[in-house]
Amino acid sequence: MPRKAIIFHGTGGSPEVAWLPWLGRRLTERGYAVEIPHYPDINVEPIATFLPKVLANHSFDEDTVLVGHSGGAAMLLALLEHLDVTVPQAILVAGYSTQPNTSEEPVLQASYDWAAIRAHVGDAYFINSREDPYGCDDKQGRVLFERLGGTQIVRDDGHFGDSGQPYDTFELLDRLIP
Repeated sequence: MPRKAIIFHGTGGSPEVAWLPWLGRRLTERGYAVEIPHYPDINVEPIATFLPKVLANHSFDEDTVLVGHSGGAAMLLALLEHLDVTVPQAILVAGYSTQPNTSEEPVLQASYDWAAIRAHVGDAYFINSREDPYGCDDKQGRVLFERLGGTQIVRDDGHFGDSGQPYDTFELLDRLIP
């Protein structure tokens, strides 16, 4: 079965922001079927009504790698909790599981079944910066690591791309995905 990668942008983002198109091209060159969907309502619509749409729009199997940035990484937590399959790898870039700042965060669930999330992912990576302008920092990544295990990677790279931070490539992600 061919390998597949689904890359989710963050709040207010799109498939064209930062390193997402670059990573998509790199993985395609390596034989992955890549999806970088556009979800303008990510972290706008409540996760309870948003998540069923994501589950219906994609297929997930034991060859699917998941990558999420910011709000897309937070959404991956709910997604992993509700999958009926174990994916080999999930990478949460600037991910979080609690409100990182004063903004509303409809992408977050009130609580998580951490055991279910852990059961649905082989290798989990949490990549956060010490100083993230939106609060999606290494402390948020540490909470995820403590609850789920896996690997925490701490950098000093801000939010890993947004309107004020060009971040056109992300070599680390290319190396982490087999």
